[in-house]
Amino acid sequence: MRAYRLFTLLLALLLCAAPGLAEATGAERGFFAMDTYMTITAYGEEAQSALEAAEERIHALEGLWSVTDAESEIYALNHAGGAAVPISADTEAILRFALEMAERTQGRFDPTIYPLLTAWGFTTGSHQVPAPEEIAALLPLVGYGQIALSGGEASLPEGVEVDLGAIGKGYAGDEAVAVLRQYGVSCALLNLGGGVQVIGARPDGNPWRVGVLMPFTQENFCVLEVEDCAVITSGDYQRYFTAEDGRLYGHILDPDTGYPAQSGLTSVTIAGAEGKVCDALSTALFVMGLDGAIEHWRAHDDFEMLLLTDENGVYITEGLEDAFSLADGYADMEVTVIRR
Repeated sequence: MRAYRLFTLLLALLLCAAPGLAEATGAERGFFAMDTYMTITAYGEEAQSALEAAEERIHALEGLWSVTDAESEIYALNHAGGAAVPISADTEAILRFALEMAERTQGRFDPTIYPLLTAWGFTTGSHQVPAPEEIAALLPLVGYGQIALSGGEASLPEGVEVDLGAIGKGYAGDEAVAVLRQYGVSCALLNLGGGVQVIGARPDGNPWRVGVLMPFTQENFCVLEVEDCAVITSGDYQRYFTAEDGRLYGHILDPDTGYPAQSGLTSVTIAGAEGKVCDALSTALFVMGLDGAIEHWRAHDDFEMLLLTDENGVYITEGLEDAFSLADGYADMEVTVIRR
């Protein structure tokens, strides 16, 4: 999985200091998975066992979906030379979901963009600006319609490669939430390295407070108060490089052009019931830009969003209006509420 910067979302949570939390029966577990450090805090009589099971589930999915692990199913699919390979029910499910989101977003989210990411060096760390001829040669390899699924098998044309990094953490978060609920956990916080998912409210009954970073800083510019949802942010500030021409190139590529998206947005935060949906949409809506994101929100009722433009304009959908507040030091930012 591609690594996202660990400070995409800062949690405005002071668990030890919050009234009522110290008395709650809880446990916390931290571990490295999917190229990031994750922490899960859960409350309940079986909290410790629940955390162990949730971590085990995330590691199992990572073992199936890692694009760099030679033992993973996605690696086998990408290196099969066009032949069909057997896949597990978990891998088939996430691939089908990826196709659904690609179709829904008209390809702004595309799981086959990996060859272009490699050309830009975002998968290797050796960043460079590819020649126009190289991008033109790779563009035919990008297209979600080239993924074939049938009877527990998957195949790709030779040269096409799938990367689930843009939805893997959100999808794994949903699976971890399901595991926690099976153990009777009704209050939990999952910080999955770039995304947050919460079960219920805090033990003291108040909403969880999730801070969203001002790009290129380590300060929250706003806070969202949420319960029972995922909050996932994507932005060009998370992974980027500055080229010899002095320009900054972000890692979110436009599948239509092969170049970093120039959409007028610098940060997209999606809140919704399913982490996998939020994860996919945070990328797709960044590529769409302000007008496209608003149009997509008005056409669907399964998410809310917070958009930050290149000029530091803040746009929030009406479902977040009561949950949103600007942080100290950012009270002068102009906020526009988007309504249906």
